[in-house]
Amino acid sequence: MNNNDIVQKLWNLCDVLRDDGINYSDYVTELVLLLFIKMVHENSEAGLLNKHTLPEGCRWTDLSDKDGLNLLDDYKRMLLTLSTGKDSEGNTLHADPLILAIYADAQTRLREPRHLKQLIKSLDSIDWFSAQKDGLGDLYEGLLEKNANETKSGAGQYFTPRALIDSMVRVINPQAGEVIQDPAAGTAGFLIAADTYIKSQTDELYDLNDKQKDFQKNKAFVGVELVPSTRRLALMNCLLHGMEGDDEGVVHLGNSLGQVGAALPKADIILANPPFGTSKGGDASITRDDLTYPTSNKQLAFLQHIYRNLKPGGRAAVVLPDNVLFEAGVGTDIRRDLMHKCNLHTILRLPTGIFYAAGVKTNVLFFTKGSEADKHQEENCTTNTWVYDLRTNMPSFGKRTPFGSQHLTPFEVVYNTPLADRKEGEWSFNAEEAAVDDSVVNKGIDGSEKAQQASDSPERPLVKSRWRVFSRDFIRDTKSDSLDISWLKDANSVDAADLGTPEELAGEAMTELKGALADLEALVKSLAGGVKG
Repeated sequence: MNNNDIVQKLWNLCDVLRDDGINYSDYVTELVLLLFIKMVHENSEAGLLNKHTLPEGCRWTDLSDKDGLNLLDDYKRMLLTLSTGKDSEGNTLHADPLILAIYADAQTRLREPRHLKQLIKSLDSIDWFSAQKDGLGDLYEGLLEKNANETKSGAGQYFTPRALIDSMVRVINPQAGEVIQDPAAGTAGFLIAADTYIKSQTDELYDLNDKQKDFQKNKAFVGVELVPSTRRLALMNCLLHGMEGDDEGVVHLGNSLGQVGAALPKADIILANPPFGTSKGGDASITRDDLTYPTSNKQLAFLQHIYRNLKPGGRAAVVLPDNVLFEAGVGTDIRRDLMHKCNLHTILRLPTGIFYAAGVKTNVLFFTKGSEADKHQEENCTTNTWVYDLRTNMPSFGKRTPFGSQHLTPFEVVYNTPLADRKEGEWSFNAEEAAVDDSVVNKGIDGSEKAQQASDSPERPLVKSRWRVFSRDFIRDTKSDSLDISWLKDANSVDAADLGTPEELAGEAMTELKGALADLEALVKSLAGGVKG
């Protein structure tokens, strides 16, 4: 039984919980309260823990041999103990502060002891030896991913596709000793992927000395999450991957757009997918007084935090929706400030359908604090911005057409070429068959008109490449500091020039409305004729 099989088995247990009035949106939280106790038990049995992290009386063996009301009552008492750090008599236990944080305000909504017993039996029946081989942390992440894919009522807001996370981490190339931050941590996917990457480069940290290992375990990763229940999932996720963090854990509870974010130390790397949307109730959740450009747009506020919070030479990869690339007013000011203080060297235009909200168009911005030549430079740091178009004429991804690492491989190849050696030209995914936008296609990197390059051939013109470069002058003078840069035309798009004049469109609409009204009148008459007095 591999981890995928176990994830499906765990997910099927939701049918048990549904009978107890628990819906999908609460299912994962309900299950992991129990699952984490089981996983700690399995790690302890396998000798992977120096000491049992759960206090006596709150362990798997304290549940597995009970039945009936005694079982449910003991489980409720266990959760209360884990959430308060005190036993039933009010005595303070020496509980791990991270465990207290994970189980803060934890309560079960189960009402039927038989359902709890069924969950315990199901968890006991899993082949945990096989699960250990694949990694309990990976199993847990698989469950989170299943929840994000199956439930559209919020889970996808904090779950970035695994293929995209791994690709962003690979090209950012984190190293041992670097401080890595995610100000919108969700379930800590970026931080865990960075930790996994570093472990793969250091033989699971065995290549490091004791001081370096301690840094990686307790100081290298810092995240912030606003929602307590999501932070609970993140802390469990980190602990199951061997990441402990400081006294508050790897992921702190708080608001990166408030004082918690203002107090974060500078980072070598920031990886993030800030939440979509504007601040509800105006800018009530954006209370930072150190951001140069006040805004109610959370992504624009997060973007300011990120490029301000990088160390000189620090690197960032941030997922942002299209509106951040073209929004006028303060949006223009923030993009201009970003390109002033950082080298915005690469933009990846992502395909639609890879996030939970249908039709959301997103991008990844890659930038470095300072210029390519001088990490301490603070002005005019961006000279050229490379754009990879992975959106135009791509499938709309979803369950039937899953988005995977193979779709990002061509981008990684061209990205990993040193900036000075990069060359336009990448024709994967039928780019050669696309039409082009003449207003952009012939612009050179200096922003001037240019003839087709000599290296082009009729079969493989650079203008149809998915990989193009645009100068800072072009972005400023031609695009008015908009970063919404595209040159390939989507085969399914409608050209505004072919739509007709407004008068013609209005006339067509009126004709259709009159026809619809005539059909409704006929239907009413038909229904009236069928009514007998």
